[in-house]
Amino acid sequence: MVSAAYDGFPAAVGVSRLRVYDWPTVEGLPGGGTPHLHLTCSEGYVVTAGRGAVQTLTTSGYQETPLEPGVVAWFTPGTIHRLVNDGGLEITVVMQNSGLPEAGDAVLTLPQDRLTDPAVYAEAVRIPADAPEAEQAEAARTRRDLATRRFLELREAAEAGDPEPLAAFQRAAAELVRPRLAGWEERWRDGAHAAATATQRQLGALRERDGGHLAEARVAATGPTARGRFGMCGRLDVYPGI
Repeated sequence: MVSAAYDGFPAAVGVSRLRVYDWPTVEGLPGGGTPHLHLTCSEGYVVTAGRGAVQTLTTSGYQETPLEPGVVAWFTPGTIHRLVNDGGLEITVVMQNSGLPEAGDAVLTLPQDRLTDPAVYAEAVRIPADAPEAEQAEAARTRRDLATRRFLELREAAEAGDPEPLAAFQRAAAELVRPRLAGWEERWRDGAHAAATATQRQLGALRERDGGHLAEARVAATGPTARGRFGMCGRLDVYPGI
């Protein structure tokens, strides 16, 4: 009999509920999140309420994708993305490689001098966990606005035909996370790799007329272990371990 070997959330993805920040942005939009990219994780949005958009910047250019209830949007690693909240925007976020985003697989579009040293970057993005909520909100808004200004600069350069600022940011982001890669690989092996390997083994077993793993079926359910946490894009209900 082949063991299932993996019994985590399907495909080892991460799930969170997001209420996008409604703080006015530096260029006067009604609200929005903090621009950033992921190094190894694709990200998906299932829009459940409100209206808005996701602004994206890649080497292919700038794009804006409208968001409303029922829309499912996703993008691959390396996509700088920024949520815009036109009113009441709420999203269920589905993240590839559960565990990697929390381990640092995201780099905010901060000024270049904040990206050259991991300690400097960590201080620039830190939300004081034990501080009063108002102080946490101020820290989240300050880092958002700082990253937004740099995002607008990168977008302006790209639209003017100058790819170097975006390329420089990409290089700095890759170098910034390099010390974390060994830990990321371990999380990937325990999650997404284990999930895919379990499917491979089950397919092989079924070809051999062995359905023994079906007897190991189980059911699990959980609720959020943190509500309203200040995230990059808004207030998060977090489901650790998913």
